[in-house]
Amino acid sequence: MRMRSKILFTILAITTLLLFAVDMMVGSVGIAAADVWAALTGGECDPITRKIVLDIRLMKSVMAILAGAALSVSGLQMQTLFRNPLAGPYVLGVSSGASLGVAIFILGAPLLGIGGSSMLSTFGTAGAAWIGSAIILAMVAAVSQRIKDIMVILILGMMVSSGVSAIVQILQYLSNEEALKSFVIWTMGSLGDVTTSQLMLVAPAIILGLAISVSVIKPLNLLLMGEAYARTMGMSVKRTRTLILLSTTLLAGSVTAFCGPIGFIGLAIPHVARIIFCDADHRTLMPAAALTGAVALLLCDIVSKMLTLPVNTITALLGIPIVIWVVIRNKNIV
Repeated sequence: MRMRSKILFTILAITTLLLFAVDMMVGSVGIAAADVWAALTGGECDPITRKIVLDIRLMKSVMAILAGAALSVSGLQMQTLFRNPLAGPYVLGVSSGASLGVAIFILGAPLLGIGGSSMLSTFGTAGAAWIGSAIILAMVAAVSQRIKDIMVILILGMMVSSGVSAIVQILQYLSNEEALKSFVIWTMGSLGDVTTSQLMLVAPAIILGLAISVSVIKPLNLLLMGEAYARTMGMSVKRTRTLILLSTTLLAGSVTAFCGPIGFIGLAIPHVARIIFCDADHRTLMPAAALTGAVALLLCDIVSKMLTLPVNTITALLGIPIVIWVVIRNKNIV
């Protein structure tokens, strides 16, 4: 690894740690750094402060790191697989598929008279999101095999999202008030609603998804030269595609299930990583995208708490200028 990349990785790692600390200090009640450290290390600390740090802010900050890394890596994989700079979980309808699965579970279960324990709700939400995202992703991948036009694939993703929105609206119209309120709050995107039991499910799923993504780093580099070239080098395109789809389903589906549809991180951050590192090698880009995503979502969470706004609005304000820049830079895609 080049010295420049080592320095950049060190800077990103230190920035992640600093923002992690700041994220636990900032909120409706400000907490001093010394008190945060005492709460984390078991030192002398006010019981209420300890509870806020350990039960609320720690969970939220850990989820921000996991979600940022997961969405960024899933976006990077999709951009390489589809050879499309505007590919991402949100644009291609993968997050919409996860949203539909969650909507069916949250809004549809009460209509069917299905009651739910906390554990059933946790596993049901995650399972519904995984199934929904996997179906949409598999459909888009199948179409992309026959249609190579970038714009057609993007339009397909938009149409899928529109169709999903229509189905969700029907479910909202038919649902009861309590389920509707729960779903509307979920759609705003939040890192703070993840409980300890949910984190115990979503963290292993994201770690597994990241592990799979690491295993396909070499195939991703080969795919940069096209599928025909990858086949001549002995790569199994079908197996690689399956692993990438599985990884993306786990990463994007898990985050969407418990944090809501967080847009633009998966689309914009891989481009930010490319700009910072000036490298197309996935051995560098993969960890770069993960760290940059963690930094970006921690920063968005801090800003959202300071302005008392949903995190989705902040990620949009961060991501939209980058997307516009990508479109202008790649004028041949429009």
